[in-house]
Amino acid sequence: MTDTRRRVKVYTLNEDRQWDDRGTGHVSSGYVERLKGTSLLVRAESDGSLLLESKINPNTAYQKQQDTLIVWSEAENYDLALSFQEKAGCDEIWEKICQVQGKDPSVDITQEVVDESEEERFDDMSSPGLELPPCELNRLEDLAELVASSLPSPLRREKLALAVENEGYIRKLLELFRVCEDLENHEGLHHLYEIIKGIFLLNRTALFEVMFSEECIMDVIGCLEFDPSLPHPRRHREFLTKTARFKEVIPISDPELRQKIHQTYRVQYIQDMVLPTPSVFEENMLSTLHSFIFFNKVEIVGMLQDDEKFLTDLFAQLTDEATEDDKRHELVNFLKEFCAFSQTLQPQNRDAFFKTLSNMGILPALEVILGMDDVQVRGAATDIFSYLVEYNPSMVREFVMQESQQNDDDILLINLIIEHMICDTDPELGGAVQLMGLLRTLVDPENMLATANKTEKTEFLSFFYKHCMHVLSAPLLANTTEEKPSKDDFQTSQLLALILELLTFCVEHHTYHIKNYIINKDILRRVLVLTASQHAFLALCALRFMRRIIGLKDEFYNRYIMRNFLFEPVVKAFLSNGSRYNLMNSAIIEMFEYVRVEDVKSLTAHIVENYWKALEDVDYVQTFKGLKLRYEQQRERQDNPKLDSMRSILRNHRFRRDARTLEDEEEMWFNTDEDDLEDGEAVVPPSDKMKSEEDLMDPISKFMERKKLKDSEDKEVLGKSGLSGRQSPSFKLSFSGSTKSSLSSPPSSASLNPGSPGSPGSPGSGSRNSPPAAAVTTKGALVGLVDYPDDDDEEEEDEEEDGESKEDPLPPSKKSKLSS
Repeated sequence: MTDTRRRVKVYTLNEDRQWDDRGTGHVSSGYVERLKGTSLLVRAESDGSLLLESKINPNTAYQKQQDTLIVWSEAENYDLALSFQEKAGCDEIWEKICQVQGKDPSVDITQEVVDESEEERFDDMSSPGLELPPCELNRLEDLAELVASSLPSPLRREKLALAVENEGYIRKLLELFRVCEDLENHEGLHHLYEIIKGIFLLNRTALFEVMFSEECIMDVIGCLEFDPSLPHPRRHREFLTKTARFKEVIPISDPELRQKIHQTYRVQYIQDMVLPTPSVFEENMLSTLHSFIFFNKVEIVGMLQDDEKFLTDLFAQLTDEATEDDKRHELVNFLKEFCAFSQTLQPQNRDAFFKTLSNMGILPALEVILGMDDVQVRGAATDIFSYLVEYNPSMVREFVMQESQQNDDDILLINLIIEHMICDTDPELGGAVQLMGLLRTLVDPENMLATANKTEKTEFLSFFYKHCMHVLSAPLLANTTEEKPSKDDFQTSQLLALILELLTFCVEHHTYHIKNYIINKDILRRVLVLTASQHAFLALCALRFMRRIIGLKDEFYNRYIMRNFLFEPVVKAFLSNGSRYNLMNSAIIEMFEYVRVEDVKSLTAHIVENYWKALEDVDYVQTFKGLKLRYEQQRERQDNPKLDSMRSILRNHRFRRDARTLEDEEEMWFNTDEDDLEDGEAVVPPSDKMKSEEDLMDPISKFMERKKLKDSEDKEVLGKSGLSGRQSPSFKLSFSGSTKSSLSSPPSSASLNPGSPGSPGSPGSGSRNSPPAAAVTTKGALVGLVDYPDDDDEEEEDEEEDGESKEDPLPPSKKSKLSS
C-alpha cells in the first residue's frame, strides 16, 4: 500500500503571485551525487517521473506553514511549496531540512534571506535579539515606532516577528485594544492600527494563524477600523456580525469544514476591504496572506467534493419541485460560489471537480433553474452554465442532444438559453452578450471532437439547425416583415445585432447547414430590411452578413441573391446615404469592389444590368465604372464565341497539367499523319476540358482560312506563336470603322484588350502587370493576331511559374514542320 504520509502536491508561484500545481507525487530525501548534497525528490504517482529535485541548501530559508506546508525560494523569483496530505509526513521532511541546516525542528522558519549591509550584519552579531517594550497603554507609541522602523530591513523584520511570536504579544495587544475601545482612547486605537497593520506586513504564517483564529480575528478586524487618516472609524465588525450571514443551505456536519469556511470568508474580507491597498513596496509583503487564502480555498473545495452525502442532498433539493423558491435561490447561490472557488484549482483538479458535478446531474438541475421566473436565480444559473461551457463544451452538447430525444424543443437547455438572451431586460443587454458568447462557443466547430465512430460536428449542427435555429432567428423574422424594421428602438436593435453576429459566425464556419437555412427561409432578404434602420450599427451588421455570404463565392448563394434582387436594398441604402463619407458608404463600396476585383461574373452582370443607371454617376471611386468594364468584356466574349474558343484553347498551355496529359498530347502529335497537315496550319493538342475534337477544329479551320489572307509578316507572327508550347499568345481585337459591333457598349469601349492586367480570362492576366500589346488593325472584319513585343520575357517568367511543366509538349519534329 502506498505511504500516504509522504504524498505531496508540488506548487510554484507564478508571476501573478498565484500558486500553480505542478503535480502530485511522493517525496523523499537523500544524497544526490550530481548535486553534491542531500536533496528533496518528488516522483509523480502516475508514472514515476521526477517532479522535483531540489538540493537542501544550507543558506536557503525554508518555512513551515499550517502544519502541512513547506515553502522556500530556489532563486530570486522562483518560489516552491510542498503541500503534504498528512502532518506526519510534513514533520519528517521538516526535520530532515532542519538537520541539514543545523536548526531546531521546532522553528517554523530556518532562516531569512539577508540583504543587509556589512554594518547591519555586524550590529546583528553584537545584538542577540529584539526586545519589545511592555504591552502597556503608555508604551503603545514606542511599540508603533519600533514596528515602523523594523519593516524596511528583512533582518529586523525577522527579529520582530520572532519576538512577537515567542512572547504571545498579539493576544496581549488585543486585550489592550478592548481596554482602549472601552475607554474611547482614540490615540491608543490609532497606535494599535499601525501596529497590527505592521504585523500583517511581517508576512509570517505563524502570526497569521494566531490572528485568524476564532477568538482573535474579530478583534484584529476591530483594530483595523481605527485608521488615523479617516475622520470616523469604519464599521467592519458590524457588517460581519449583522449584515453578512452564513447561510447553511445544506447542513455541514464537519465542524472543521465550517470553521475553515468562516475563516476564509473573514480573511478574504480583510484582504479585500479592511487592509489599505498596499503600495508597490508593500505588495510582496502580503504574499503569505495570498497563499493562506489560496490553500484554504483548495482545502474547502476538496472537503466538499469528498462529501458525497452533501452533494447528493444539494442536487436533490435543487431539482425537487417541492423546494421553496427562497431555498432554491440559496442553493443556486451556494453552487455558484462553489464553482467560483473551483477556479483557484489547477487544471487536473478542476477536471475532477467538474466531472463530479456532471455525475451528480448539474445540467438537468440548471435546466430546472433556468425555467424559474426569478431573475437573480437565472443570473446565477447562467454564471454556473458559463463555467461548464468554458470547461467542456462537448459535455454540454452531448447532454442537449440526448435530452432532445425525450423533451419538446421549447424546454431544451439551449433553447432556454436563447430565450433568456432574447428576453434580457437590461437596457445594455449585458446578460444577452454573455449568453451569445456561450452559444458561439457551443456552435464553434473548432472545439468539436471527431472520432472514428462519430463526428460531433455533423451530429450537433444537424440537431442545432433542426431544433434551435428557428428560436434564435424568431426576433429577426418577426421584425422584418415590412420594408422597414417594425421595431427600431435601441434595445431591439442591439438584440438583432447580437443575433446577426452569431448568424455571421455561422456563415463563416458552417457549410451546408446555414446555406440551406438561409436559402429556404429567405433569411438574407429579411436581414437586408435592417439596412433601413435608423441605427447605423445595425445596418452595418446587415451589410457585414451579406458581405460574408458574397465572400464565399458560392454560386448557390449568388443565384439566390440574383433571383431575389437582393442588391436592391443595398443600392437603396447607398443612395439614401448620399454623399456622406462614412462607414456605411465605405462598407457598400467595398462590397461592390470585392465583386469587381474577384471577377464574380454572375454578380457583375446582375449589378450592371439592373442597377447601372442608379450608380453610373458615382465617379469619386472607379468601382462602378470598373464593374461596367468587366461586364462589357464578358459581353464581347459572349458575342464572339469562336474567338473566345480559340483564345481558351491557346490559353490551355498557360495552366499546369499533369504529366499524363502531356504524354497523351505528345503521342497524338506523333500519330498524326504529316501529309494531313496543310502549310501554315497549326495543330493544337486537345484539352481534357474540350467537348469534342470536331466541334473545336471546325472554328479553328475557318479561322486559319481567314488567316491565310494576311501578309507574310502576320504569318511569321503566327508561326512564332505556334512554336510556344508553354504559353499561348496574347492578342488584341480591333474592329474597323465599317464593321458593325454587336456589343452593347459605346464605341469608345469597342476595343477590348484581353491582355490588360486583371481582365477576366485574358491569357496575359496574372499577378504581374503585362506590357501593352501592339495593335494590328485588319481590313474589313478580319481579325489580327499579334504577339507581345517582349513575349520571350513572358515565356521565361512562365517557365518559372509553371515549374512542374518543364517538358515542351511540342516535339522538335513538329516544331520544324510548323515553321516550314
